[in-house]
Amino acid sequence: MARLHNRENLMNYNELIQLYFERSNAMQQYWNLYVIIVGGVLAFSSLRKQPAAITTALVCILFALFAYKNLDAMKDTTAQRFATIEAIKQFDSGGATATVSKQVRDLLEPTLTPATFGSVKATHIISDLLTIAALCAMELRRRRLKATASTP
Repeated sequence: MARLHNRENLMNYNELIQLYFERSNAMQQYWNLYVIIVGGVLAFSSLRKQPAAITTALVCILFALFAYKNLDAMKDTTAQRFATIEAIKQFDSGGATATVSKQVRDLLEPTLTPATFGSVKATHIISDLLTIAALCAMELRRRRLKATASTP
Protein backbone atom coordinates (compact mmCIF):
# COMPACT_ATOMS: atom_id res chain seq x y z
CA MET A 1 0.00 0.00 0.00
CA ALA A 2 1.34 3.43 -0.90
CA ARG A 3 2.50 5.67 1.92
CA LEU A 4 0.56 8.89 2.44
CA HIS A 5 2.53 12.08 1.85
CA ASN A 6 1.69 15.74 2.56
CA ARG A 7 1.93 17.01 -1.02
CA GLU A 8 0.43 14.00 -2.79
CA ASN A 9 -2.83 13.72 -0.88
CA LEU A 10 -5.75 15.88 0.07
CA MET A 11 -5.36 15.49 3.82
CA ASN A 12 -2.46 16.37 6.06
CA TYR A 13 -1.66 14.71 9.38
CA ASN A 14 -3.61 17.27 11.44
CA GLU A 15 -6.70 16.76 9.28
CA LEU A 16 -6.43 12.99 9.71
CA ILE A 17 -6.26 13.41 13.48
CA GLN A 18 -9.30 15.71 13.32
CA LEU A 19 -11.16 13.15 11.21
CA TYR A 20 -10.37 10.43 13.75
CA PHE A 21 -11.82 12.50 16.59
CA GLU A 22 -14.84 13.52 14.50
CA ARG A 23 -15.58 9.82 13.96
CA SER A 24 -15.01 9.21 17.69
CA ASN A 25 -17.52 11.96 18.48
CA ALA A 26 -19.98 10.43 16.01
CA MET A 27 -19.64 7.08 17.81
CA GLN A 28 -20.29 8.78 21.14
CA GLN A 29 -23.38 10.46 19.68
CA TYR A 30 -24.73 7.08 18.56
CA TRP A 31 -24.24 5.72 22.08
CA ASN A 32 -25.85 8.82 23.61
CA LEU A 33 -28.86 8.47 21.31
CA TYR A 34 -29.09 4.79 22.21
CA VAL A 35 -29.06 5.52 25.96
CA ILE A 36 -31.72 8.23 25.55
CA ILE A 37 -33.97 5.89 23.55
CA VAL A 38 -33.51 3.03 26.04
CA GLY A 39 -34.33 5.40 28.90
CA GLY A 40 -37.39 6.75 27.08
CA VAL A 41 -38.70 3.31 26.18
CA LEU A 42 -38.24 2.04 29.73
CA ALA A 43 -39.82 5.19 31.20
CA PHE A 44 -42.78 4.89 28.83
CA SER A 45 -43.27 1.28 29.82
CA SER A 46 -42.91 1.95 33.54
CA LEU A 47 -45.59 4.66 33.45
CA ARG A 48 -48.20 2.39 31.88
CA LYS A 49 -50.59 1.00 34.48
CA GLN A 50 -52.74 -1.40 32.44
CA PRO A 51 -51.41 -4.52 30.74
CA ALA A 52 -51.29 -4.29 26.95
CA ALA A 53 -49.47 -7.14 25.26
CA ILE A 54 -49.84 -5.64 21.77
CA THR A 55 -48.40 -2.30 22.89
CA THR A 56 -45.49 -4.07 24.59
CA ALA A 57 -44.87 -6.18 21.49
CA LEU A 58 -44.95 -3.10 19.24
CA VAL A 59 -42.57 -1.19 21.51
CA CYS A 60 -40.20 -4.19 21.55
CA ILE A 61 -40.30 -4.50 17.75
CA LEU A 62 -39.79 -0.76 17.22
CA PHE A 63 -36.94 -0.72 19.71
CA ALA A 64 -35.31 -3.73 18.02
CA LEU A 65 -35.54 -1.95 14.64
CA PHE A 66 -33.99 1.20 16.10
CA ALA A 67 -31.25 -0.85 17.80
CA TYR A 68 -30.46 -2.67 14.54
CA LYS A 69 -30.07 0.59 12.61
CA ASN A 70 -28.10 2.21 15.43
CA LEU A 71 -25.71 -0.75 15.53
CA ASP A 72 -25.36 -0.58 11.74
CA ALA A 73 -24.33 3.08 12.00
CA MET A 74 -21.85 2.14 14.74
CA LYS A 75 -20.40 -0.54 12.46
CA ASP A 76 -19.76 2.02 9.72
CA THR A 77 -18.29 4.50 12.18
CA THR A 78 -16.01 1.86 13.69
CA ALA A 79 -14.74 0.94 10.21
CA GLN A 80 -14.12 4.63 9.48
CA ARG A 81 -12.20 5.04 12.73
CA PHE A 82 -9.94 2.08 11.98
CA ALA A 83 -9.39 3.27 8.40
CA THR A 84 -8.44 6.70 9.72
CA ILE A 85 -6.00 5.17 12.22
CA GLU A 86 -4.41 3.20 9.40
CA ALA A 87 -4.08 6.40 7.32
CA ILE A 88 -2.55 8.19 10.32
CA LYS A 89 -0.01 5.40 10.86
CA GLN A 90 0.91 5.30 7.16
CA PHE A 91 1.18 9.07 6.84
CA ASP A 92 4.64 9.99 5.59
CA SER A 93 5.71 13.15 7.38
CA GLY A 94 9.27 12.89 6.11
CA GLY A 95 8.80 15.55 3.42
CA ALA A 96 10.37 18.99 3.42
CA THR A 97 7.19 20.50 4.87
CA ALA A 98 6.92 18.01 7.71
CA THR A 99 5.33 19.63 10.74
CA VAL A 100 4.66 16.53 12.82
CA SER A 101 7.57 15.42 14.93
CA LYS A 102 8.27 11.78 15.62
CA GLN A 103 7.95 12.58 19.32
CA VAL A 104 4.37 13.87 18.86
CA ARG A 105 3.43 10.85 16.76
CA ASP A 106 4.99 8.45 19.27
CA LEU A 107 2.96 10.05 22.07
CA LEU A 108 -0.33 10.41 20.21
CA GLU A 109 -0.74 7.37 17.99
CA PRO A 110 -0.63 4.69 20.73
CA THR A 111 -3.63 6.39 22.37
CA LEU A 112 -5.81 5.99 19.28
CA THR A 113 -7.38 2.70 20.34
CA PRO A 114 -11.07 2.48 19.47
CA ALA A 115 -13.19 -0.43 20.57
CA THR A 116 -13.43 -3.20 18.02
CA PHE A 117 -16.75 -3.71 16.30
CA GLY A 118 -16.98 -7.09 18.01
CA SER A 119 -16.96 -5.47 21.45
CA VAL A 120 -19.36 -2.71 20.36
CA LYS A 121 -21.71 -5.32 18.89
CA ALA A 122 -21.58 -7.51 22.02
CA THR A 123 -22.30 -4.57 24.33
CA HIS A 124 -25.12 -3.34 22.09
CA ILE A 125 -26.81 -6.73 21.70
CA ILE A 126 -26.58 -7.52 25.42
CA SER A 127 -28.12 -4.11 26.19
CA ASP A 128 -30.81 -4.68 23.53
CA LEU A 129 -31.77 -8.03 25.03
CA LEU A 130 -31.80 -6.65 28.58
CA THR A 131 -34.01 -3.74 27.46
CA ILE A 132 -36.49 -6.06 25.76
CA ALA A 133 -36.42 -8.36 28.80
CA ALA A 134 -37.18 -5.37 31.05
CA LEU A 135 -40.10 -4.36 28.81
CA CYS A 136 -41.50 -7.89 29.00
CA ALA A 137 -40.93 -8.07 32.76
CA MET A 138 -42.85 -4.81 33.26
CA GLU A 139 -45.73 -6.19 31.17
CA LEU A 140 -45.80 -9.40 33.23
CA ARG A 141 -45.76 -7.35 36.44
CA ARG A 142 -48.75 -5.29 35.22
CA ARG A 143 -50.61 -8.52 34.46
CA ARG A 144 -49.85 -9.98 37.90
CA LEU A 145 -50.93 -6.76 39.61
CA LYS A 146 -54.17 -6.70 37.63
CA ALA A 147 -54.85 -10.37 38.43
CA THR A 148 -54.14 -9.75 42.12
CA ALA A 149 -56.35 -6.65 42.17
CA SER A 150 -59.28 -8.43 40.51
CA THR A 151 -59.12 -11.47 42.82
CA PRO A 152 -61.51 -11.12 45.80
